[in-house]
Amino acid sequence: MIELDIPVGGGRTLHVYDTGEVGRAPVMWHHGTPNLGSPPEPLFAASDRLGLRWVSFDRPGYGGSTPAPGRTVASVAGDAAKVADALGLDRFAVVGYSGGGSYALGCAAALGDRVQAALTLAAIAPYGADGLDWFTGMVPSGVAALGTAAAGRQARTALEASGFAYDCEFTAADLALFEGPWGWLGKVAEPALAAGPHGQIDDDVSYTLPWGCDPGAIDAPVLLLHGTADRIIPAAHGSWLAAQCPNAELRLLEGDSHFTIVEHAESGLEWLRRQL
Repeated sequence: MIELDIPVGGGRTLHVYDTGEVGRAPVMWHHGTPNLGSPPEPLFAASDRLGLRWVSFDRPGYGGSTPAPGRTVASVAGDAAKVADALGLDRFAVVGYSGGGSYALGCAAALGDRVQAALTLAAIAPYGADGLDWFTGMVPSGVAALGTAAAGRQARTALEASGFAYDCEFTAADLALFEGPWGWLGKVAEPALAAGPHGQIDDDVSYTLPWGCDPGAIDAPVLLLHGTADRIIPAAHGSWLAAQCPNAELRLLEGDSHFTIVEHAESGLEWLRRQL
């Protein structure tokens, strides 16, 4: 794994990861909340088989990336373009998990034909999306965190300072998942949390701000994977996004949660490779 810090203007840098296999098809990974940006180790064997090269970065406020309060889905797409430029990548695919799925779609919407295809797992729809009851089906902690974020960064910061602890309400299937290769999710979550709450706060606020780009403008093929038992980001978000993206396919996975959905990521990568 190659790691480097790339300046993106305004005194900011992004901490970037690159598996570095020249000649492979580049895929940009967008991490979940709260995670570091290191690409998904459980998918490395599949990416070797499929000839994919992972690139990624810590979103502003996480890991080695400078905070950027007020960042939006579109502004992070701009950061992604600068990372791709620095690595000499003209076109690339995008993959995102959880909130990272929304950032992946933002790249596809904002960067036009630079993005060849987009794969998301449990992406979040824009806040206030017409026809979507955004909070319905979320665990109470999600309603508290994102509802407070909608009131602004100061309110979300105050909630964090109050001793608020997010309860994912893990199921037995979730806990079993973490005993296997996808225990990697803890590996990227623990240091993200240990470094402080700024990345998570800015993520939550960004999900409640206007994206600054329109998913309806995405020309690239899109595959959205979403579990019907997801109570972190309910499946209605995936259905709404699928209805907006002109070239989208939605796969609703019966009984899968926000976490067990990652067990379908390899089949998603196979779909992605076919688009390239």
